[in-house]
Amino acid sequence: MWYVITDGPLKILKSNTVVAVTEGASQMVHKHRSEWTGEDKKKVNLDNVAKNILHKTLDKNTFSKIKMCYTAKEICEKLIQIYDGNEQAKENKLSAMQKFENLKMKAGETLNEFDECFSSLVNELAALGKEYGNREIAVKVMRALPRD
Repeated sequence: MWYVITDGPLKILKSNTVVAVTEGASQMVHKHRSEWTGEDKKKVNLDNVAKNILHKTLDKNTFSKIKMCYTAKEICEKLIQIYDGNEQAKENKLSAMQKFENLKMKAGETLNEFDECFSSLVNELAALGKEYGNREIAVKVMRALPRD
């Protein structure tokens, strides 16, 4: 079944007997559904089985991000993009996480200005796939505020 995820849905083909055979290899064409055997039907259904397995393993939040994907391969590629991302996304996420860890309220900065900066950073991280719980956010805000 893994090849359905890596290569996409299987295509049911047959030899094209109408076209002349060249160099010993016959040209393949799609087999009409009325010609499918029981084995062909099982092969075609493998993509549905793979999609079903992937759907059952995802939480509601992740499912909402992949629900528009048509094939198991598209789902897998989207999940890789979401959780791994490309190199630029990884760098952006790391940079934003470092900003988050090092964030401190500056001298002379108002609470509204700090809140705006903090919220923007939390939203940027969420867009990059890194989300913090309410407790983590509250602890970070408390540590970022000045002690005096």
